[in-house]
Amino acid sequence: MYDALYARQSIEKKDSISVESQLEYCRYETHGEACIEYTDKGFSGKDTNRPGFEKMMNDIRTGKIKRVIVYKLDRISRSILDFANMMEIFQKYHVEFVSSTEKFDTSTPIGRAMLNICIVFAQLERETIQKRVTDAYYARCKRGFYMGGRIPYGYRLTNTVIDNVRTSMYEEVPEESEQLKLIYSMYADTDNSLGDIVRYLNKHQIKNLRGANWNTARISEMLRNPVYVEADIDVYQFFQSQGANIYNPASDFTGYNACYLYKGTVSTTRKQCDLSDKEIVLAPHKGFIPSKTWLACRIRCLNNRQSTKTCKPKNSWLVGKVKCGNCGYALTIRKAKTKWGRYFVCSQSGNHGNCKGADCTIYADVLEEYMLGAIKERLSEFQKLSCATDTGEAQKNMTKKIRLTQIEEEIEELLSKVPGASGVLMKYIDEKVSELDTERKALQEEIVTTNVTDTEGRLKQITNHVKAWETLSFEDRQAVVDTLIKVIRIADGNIEITWNI
Repeated sequence: MYDALYARQSIEKKDSISVESQLEYCRYETHGEACIEYTDKGFSGKDTNRPGFEKMMNDIRTGKIKRVIVYKLDRISRSILDFANMMEIFQKYHVEFVSSTEKFDTSTPIGRAMLNICIVFAQLERETIQKRVTDAYYARCKRGFYMGGRIPYGYRLTNTVIDNVRTSMYEEVPEESEQLKLIYSMYADTDNSLGDIVRYLNKHQIKNLRGANWNTARISEMLRNPVYVEADIDVYQFFQSQGANIYNPASDFTGYNACYLYKGTVSTTRKQCDLSDKEIVLAPHKGFIPSKTWLACRIRCLNNRQSTKTCKPKNSWLVGKVKCGNCGYALTIRKAKTKWGRYFVCSQSGNHGNCKGADCTIYADVLEEYMLGAIKERLSEFQKLSCATDTGEAQKNMTKKIRLTQIEEEIEELLSKVPGASGVLMKYIDEKVSELDTERKALQEEIVTTNVTDTEGRLKQITNHVKAWETLSFEDRQAVVDTLIKVIRIADGNIEITWNI
């Protein structure tokens, strides 16, 4: 039987001990007896998935090993569970364990206890290092530093300096960005699917300049990426409505910089279309896709997860837009064996949550008829308005939207201080909220009358769709709703519609 000398080094650093030096310490413990050396270079101690370690354990099970010698305890394991399992196997096959720099006697209870205490601290050290690395990564992300990874199509890397630190940033590649502008403009038109775009590119021999083939998955990924958008206040409000964590204030969303999207520090199994707990940071580079076009494509990508082309007849073209006015969660369709057939219920009511629901029965047919009438009325109002095309007016409107977002955030912050507030503080909060609410209403009226989110041609196209409503497909009806309506809230018999126009 032999002594087993085990050494591990995850990465080579000046202040870390090499595998060769570790083995030299271990050989001293053998006093010249025969030994077998096992090494793992470039492997972490977070688990036991290491070829050298596994080979040593197999030799222990075959009875070749009588003693395992390591330079230090954390070289063999930094996991409490893995270490406990390993020691159980050592005891089963009567194998001694020796650390050349930490003297343990595994034949006594106190020796085994000391081993367990040491491995607890080894695991703590590993987790602390992981936390520091993660924190440092996201700290750099929020400052706009280039964090590596694949360079998005349409850009190349160029050197820059941010906060006196040398880093890299994206720079537009005109030949590639022109292709992306075409793709975005085509997908913003609801008549074109991803497959239609791929067929168009191939038919007109528009080649991917990086040698890859065009496919729907690749194009869908491009359409979701905010690295291309000219991020203005509309983009800010979109990410805010989707539950993303936005690092920069609303006033920074001027329509110049693009955005970085990070997965965030919270571990999640949500699909990539879900933006909850994702991190949004303004990037140092300029975007080249207008926010209106990018948002139209991004919203279509969000709606695609419901597979509208395969919707069953029991579904409604309002699904995804209707929210409970009490809890804010979506109202979903339920099917009943009655003359009405379909009705909306809160997804958080009954067995699914604690919400009491909308406090009224919402028949799908009735709501659809009501909303069709509301859409026609809204369009008739806008037919009387001329679209503002002046750049100065558009800039003024954007400034108003930024201020409106800031007001809503200020009101929310004030209301969060209500619990436990004194009488004097409550009076101040009430006066301040009332003042902000008055300013908010005035801005909302001004924004409605100077709205620049649509063109006369687009409004005319939508109006024609509404006139031919009965002949429209399910997907086309949803496209009209996506364009016109942001959200519909229902509670206590009241319907509140938030329009996009």
